[in-house]
Amino acid sequence: MKFCSQCGSPVSWQTPSGDHRPRFVCSSCSTVHYQNPKIVAGCLPLWHGQVLLCRRAIEPRRGFWTLPGGFMENNETMEQAAVRETLEEACVRVEGLELYTLFDLPHIHQVHVFFRARLVDTNFAAGEESLEVGLFHEAEIPWPELAFPTVGHTLEYFFEDRVRQLYPVRNEPLAPLIALSRRTPWNNFDR
Repeated sequence: MKFCSQCGSPVSWQTPSGDHRPRFVCSSCSTVHYQNPKIVAGCLPLWHGQVLLCRRAIEPRRGFWTLPGGFMENNETMEQAAVRETLEEACVRVEGLELYTLFDLPHIHQVHVFFRARLVDTNFAAGEESLEVGLFHEAEIPWPELAFPTVGHTLEYFFEDRVRQLYPVRNEPLAPLIALSRRTPWNNFDR
């Protein structure tokens, strides 16, 4: 950040009075510009034991598989964001959303949240951000081609939890090296 969004004056990186972290502060109007993590909300859409995945048509990780999800917008809840992103990326509606996984990614200033959900029907299609969309049984999941560690971890938890039919909400931090999955080689992961 170089200029204040309030008055257009230059900003500097400093710790404001009464604060303990450096922030961008306007040299003219003294506005403190806080930068906070972004929330990524998505779904784990299910249909009779299968999981819906989307092959990304955009960067980052174009061509890799993911669960439908994306950045939350202002004036919507996490659940609304997950439903919207699923509709945008897979052209399909979901219902019965239940909070399932939350991952803190402090190294990229994000929080990823996934809801387990049921597909309303199988009339899915690739949206503008997807190259293709498909239903996968556990043995068909393209583990080496998953786009993000949070997707891999969510899928691993689901297939483990499905055996017991218990789906606890999981919350964990993922640092770059902790992001490794048991099934997925993340050594080429660049984000």
